[in-house]
Amino acid sequence: MAVVIRLRKEGKKNRPYFRVVVTDKESPRDGRFLEMVGTYNPMGKDEGMKLKLDRIDHWVGKGAKPSETVASFIRKAKRAPKA
Repeated sequence: MAVVIRLRKEGKKNRPYFRVVVTDKESPRDGRFLEMVGTYNPMGKDEGMKLKLDRIDHWVGKGAKPSETVASFIRKAKRAPKA
């Protein structure tokens, strides 16, 4: 079973909202997932991205591959200064 970290689309029409989830590669985009590890709100005025970096590191350590978009989110989150 190949495990990936990718976005799951939620929200209403013209109001997108995404969850960052760990899922099986073969499952549909909005289907079942193993764990939710973050959120991304592109319409948010403040901090639009929240990630659980410790859980992401756990899953990457077990072999999960992040999508290109999620990989860029992880890089940005790790570079951001701690508040």
